[in-house]
Amino acid sequence: MIRIAAVQMHPAFGDPQGNRARARALIESCEADLYVLPELYATGYLFLDRQETASYAEPFPDGETIRSLCELSAATGSVVVAGYPERSAEGRVYNSAAVVDAGDPLFSYRKIHLFDHERSWFDPGDRPPQVIETSVGRIGPMICFDWIFPETARCLALAGAQILVHCANLVLPYCQDAMITRCIENRVFAVTANRIGTDERGDASLTFTGRSQLTGHHGERLVQASLDREEVIVSEITPEEADDKQVTPRNHIVSDRRPGLYGQLTRQRI
Repeated sequence: MIRIAAVQMHPAFGDPQGNRARARALIESCEADLYVLPELYATGYLFLDRQETASYAEPFPDGETIRSLCELSAATGSVVVAGYPERSAEGRVYNSAAVVDAGDPLFSYRKIHLFDHERSWFDPGDRPPQVIETSVGRIGPMICFDWIFPETARCLALAGAQILVHCANLVLPYCQDAMITRCIENRVFAVTANRIGTDERGDASLTFTGRSQLTGHHGERLVQASLDREEVIVSEITPEEADDKQVTPRNHIVSDRRPGLYGQLTRQRI
């Protein structure tokens, strides 16, 4: 059994040092084996243009934010997953999530499905969903708008994910409910770490929906955070329970699939 935690916070735009310190304080306020932080937790979300995004982007694993996460993970002996803007060796900029385990940077997931103005700020992720073996089990990173595409969670589940780790800056009202379905249809746990507050930049304004959520592998809402407060929510789970995909004695989520009839799923247009 492990303790999983979603860290709900209010990042101040353009204050990485302050945001990293706030995240550390929240994490140190409770004990868990896995902490998930929001998307772009150290920078804030509402960039003005790609040039500004690039100015905050950091390489993996040598960026200051990643080093900070490694120090925090080592100090707590935990797995930490957190969103940040990544600068690749080729100069591309991705909306990414770093996975760090006991101080060791394991992987950087690049967001596949960009939301709204993100298309002007980031390059789309160039790698398929990937499951990472960690000290807390097999985790599947995803970021915010990835939730609306059931293929994301399905690919991770088929690759053996036990826990979906979902860094988010949600503004649409229905993700938290949709994650219940994602967990039911894949028999996996999920940690959705959302932010709160409002980003106001130039003529644009975005208010985030809070309500970070831990979801069980049968779709039960284990615990949910508030709409507008910084807090850490924690629950105990047994990741191995997600390995049982038997729905009834005669029905299995994976073996009952009919992939030969699903060709339409890979078409670019309906």
